[in-house]
Amino acid sequence: MPARAIWYVAAAKKSAKNTLYMHCNVKPGASKNREGILSVDDEAVAICVAAQAREGEANKAVIKVLSEVLGLPKSDLQITQGLKSRSKTVAAVGSWVNSGEEECLKRVREYLDEAMEDS
Repeated sequence: MPARAIWYVAAAKKSAKNTLYMHCNVKPGASKNREGILSVDDEAVAICVAAQAREGEANKAVIKVLSEVLGLPKSDLQITQGLKSRSKTVAAVGSWVNSGEEECLKRVREYLDEAMEDS
């Protein structure tokens, strides 16, 4: 099975919400003007953050960057794997994530591509 940077899991008995997952490679300690989405490929979303990787600072910065890029409140984003690693899995729920798999994946890709162009 090929690696995938972004995938969608529909609501089920175990999870009552549709969820979008993103595998992210984080580069902490970047300059403030480089902060944002660096690249998106089949394996991961590369994110640069200015915060240092200590005491959860970089994790908070990743959530902040993704919140701004995806137009979701920070409370709708959660790091589900990799709290102490540069390789993280972030889950997103809420508003447009419930629009169905095809629409959700299309929209997130557009948001990420737009963010790459802006940085």
